[in-house]
Amino acid sequence: MPSSSSTHGLQTEARSSDGRKFGYGTGDGSSVTQLTSRATGVEINSNCGTITTDDASLAAGAEATFTVTNSKVEAGDVVTVALQTITTGTPLAFVTDVSDGSFDITISNLNASTADTSADLINFAVIKSVTS
Repeated sequence: MPSSSSTHGLQTEARSSDGRKFGYGTGDGSSVTQLTSRATGVEINSNCGTITTDDASLAAGAEATFTVTNSKVEAGDVVTVALQTITTGTPLAFVTDVSDGSFDITISNLNASTADTSADLINFAVIKSVTS
């Protein structure tokens, strides 16, 4: 049974009944750097990791979508992404498609006047899921 410790109602650490932390461990992740443009696909065959985007300018209000080829991903899985750093613009990263062997990430610059001109770092994790 999962357990967690808390301080004043805030969860500080989640652990399984045998004391292990939830999530992936050392050696489960990987990293890759996107080349050419923000729409260029990448390949990273791990359950979690970091994608460094190309630093080509993403205009204010613009979006770019790229495909992540990943042999660990199946159509029913949940892929979660989170920006690790934000230096310019107001980027938002989210998953827009999951299929066997790949998923798509869209980066949207929510800033109305400033372009995103940095190489964004996107953390991802594949959560295995089944329908029955």
